[in-house]
Amino acid sequence: MKQTPIISMKKICKSFPLEIGGEQQVLFDIGFEIKAGEFVAIMGPSGSGKSTCMNIVGALDSASSGVYELYGKDITTLSPDELAKIRNEYIGFVFQNFNLLPKRSILDNVMLPLMYRGLPISERIHRARSMLKLVGLENFETYLPTQLSGGMKQRVAIARALAGDPKLILADEPTGALDSKMGNEILKFFKKLNKELGITIVMITHEFEIAQYANRVIHIYDGRITYDGPIPRSESVLLKSEKRAHKK
Repeated sequence: MKQTPIISMKKICKSFPLEIGGEQQVLFDIGFEIKAGEFVAIMGPSGSGKSTCMNIVGALDSASSGVYELYGKDITTLSPDELAKIRNEYIGFVFQNFNLLPKRSILDNVMLPLMYRGLPISERIHRARSMLKLVGLENFETYLPTQLSGGMKQRVAIARALAGDPKLILADEPTGALDSKMGNEILKFFKKLNKELGITIVMITHEFEIAQYANRVIHIYDGRITYDGPIPRSESVLLKSEKRAHKK
């Protein structure tokens, strides 16, 4: 029996209106599938459209045309409230700048998405503490984000993403605000989550060295996919795909 992909995109296009009139198209006929248990890097230079693609994948934005199915559901037909429920129950988000509430404890930050589900406080605390233990921060639950290093803040963000037991994590430039040592630790942790817990991870990056932690790369250039396959041995393969696209 064929496995239904977690993510299925077909002919996705995205345009934004211009103040002077007309539209600017930023995505052109994007199409790919991501199956459960994959670790995929969506890579491309600044302005390539990769973040716009990620926003559509995460139901934070909608496509102008095309079909996007998440867990077999066509989410282009869903209402804003239904999309909010999808985001809360199916997807865990990890952002470059952590997006933690500075005046709330680490434990409160991890519990936040669980509050929107209406879970009793005892279950919220239990889940949040379990996730903090998973990321090695069980002794910091009363700390504020301002008292933690960048790497620790990102681990809190990962714990928050995992608290709702998602099968999919979307990480947007997750090491962008970290030094190389802390960044490598976070990437190794993502690798561990994917390998040991089977969590599907889709990670946005513009750096080939970071993409190498994934098992597959989808390369976007000027709003089009130029490469989709295993991580190549050299970034030159991706750069050549850009040149071929530029010639078309």
